[in-house]
Amino acid sequence: MNSKYLAINILIIIVSSLLFIPFIGNVHLFDWDEINFAESAREMIVTGDYINVRIDFKLFWEKPPLFIWMQVLSMKIFGINEFAARFPNAVAGIITLLVLFNIGTKHFSKNFGLIWVFVYAGSLLPHFYFKSGIIDPWFNLFIFLGIYFFFRYLYEKKNRIKFILLSSVAIGLGTLTKGPVALLLFLLCEFVYLIIQRFKIPIRFKDIVIYILVYSFVGGFWFILQILNGNLSIIQDFIKYQTELFSSGVAGHERFFFYHFVILFLGVFPASVFALKSFKKEKIKNPEKAILKKHMTVLFWVVLILFSIVKTKIVHYSSMAYFPLTFLAAYAIYKTEKHEYKKSKLISGIIIFLALFYALSVFALQYIGLHNKEIIKSGLIKDAFANANLEAVTSFTGFEFLLGVFLIVGIIFSLTLIKKHYLKGIFILFITSIIFTNLAQSIIVPQIEKISQKAAIDFFIKHKNENAYFTTYAMKSYAPYFYTKKMKPDDINKEQMLTGKISKPVYVMCRINKKDNFAMQYPNFNIVQNKNGYVFFKRNP
Repeated sequence: MNSKYLAINILIIIVSSLLFIPFIGNVHLFDWDEINFAESAREMIVTGDYINVRIDFKLFWEKPPLFIWMQVLSMKIFGINEFAARFPNAVAGIITLLVLFNIGTKHFSKNFGLIWVFVYAGSLLPHFYFKSGIIDPWFNLFIFLGIYFFFRYLYEKKNRIKFILLSSVAIGLGTLTKGPVALLLFLLCEFVYLIIQRFKIPIRFKDIVIYILVYSFVGGFWFILQILNGNLSIIQDFIKYQTELFSSGVAGHERFFFYHFVILFLGVFPASVFALKSFKKEKIKNPEKAILKKHMTVLFWVVLILFSIVKTKIVHYSSMAYFPLTFLAAYAIYKTEKHEYKKSKLISGIIIFLALFYALSVFALQYIGLHNKEIIKSGLIKDAFANANLEAVTSFTGFEFLLGVFLIVGIIFSLTLIKKHYLKGIFILFITSIIFTNLAQSIIVPQIEKISQKAAIDFFIKHKNENAYFTTYAMKSYAPYFYTKKMKPDDINKEQMLTGKISKPVYVMCRINKKDNFAMQYPNFNIVQNKNGYVFFKRNP
């Protein structure tokens, strides 16, 4: 790496650190996923058992431990808090942008590498995910690297064993992060690519053997440890859980087939709009660029179709598509700058339309926050829980709409600039999106948290030093464990807490629309708090 590229890499590290690290601890962790993983890390520290993943001090088979280990290390440095839980993904963000710049520079040019960095960092969900405490940023990075190194194996004539090793290690680490979906996505992607190439690809049998052996060791490391420790049942439960995610919908997460099409188009704004131009067929003279683009296109469609078929549909399930989608956007911008693609008024029109959509969303949130009482009284919302959520005291100032105005003005200015100075206009557009996303994270997300869950979290924090039992009724939550700093497993089961003999108080959380059911079923409990949709009952010894 020459000094020029080294300086750019250092600059990317500095800028991405400033983008992804500050203020990541300014709101509580969100139920379920963020609190789930952070609680597993906390319980590892409490128990001193770094092999087994636990929730509520019971073995938890849904996820392997690699990301949890990252959070443990972060918590050892920064303490057990929101910042520490999210910090590993900030690191993932820094590494991801470095990877994109260097891959883009190697196979296209320095300009392409920088465009890809701006496109990824400047798209809403890809940027926002690096400020979260969920598994997917690392999981996706490992899969992307596994597919990229396999592309290098197919294209390179020298050092092919090196790329087989790198690819198998990356997919193995992906499996150790979230499970065998890493291998499934890799295999599906490469199988589709083989079909497209009519199986005319030089893959040696010995390389396949090496891949299987290395992947089995890296990806199966934790599973082997579990078997050696006599925990074969955990592996069986893990496989059963992964199968159920694909074959049946998890309650509350069944969506329509085109759910992820909509999520990617809206959520990966503005990149998703530019990427539309890259889906057309074209002849690429350079075989290296042609293979890479095919791989990215195949990866995009494999992810999108696979998770559209899967019964359980959650926003981050299609997040692996952020890599190929932003590549295709960068590719379209790169080709337009070289006058190989024409500038499109339709693309500009769609960008303005989506910018208006996000601006109006900000206006709507501000209006709801400032006129919540009127909305509740109007009777427009029929759900009791949603109405009670709206009763939350927020701190909207009435100036939040300026965030939407900023987005619209910035994008209109950038699109005007694009007509004469294409790349400058593109950079202004994505910088506008970066600023908008960061401001939304600092201004809007805390208000959303106040409406959605803060009353519940505050209750647990208030009672964290109390020697009591905490549980839920007709709902699932990990907040009672993490935010009460629970230090040991309960010595009685849930049914005993509700009806049996107890030695300390029992607190039960439920939603307001289940309040009467609980009160009728367990009349020995009294309401101690009813706030913003969350009702807390207490039973004394």
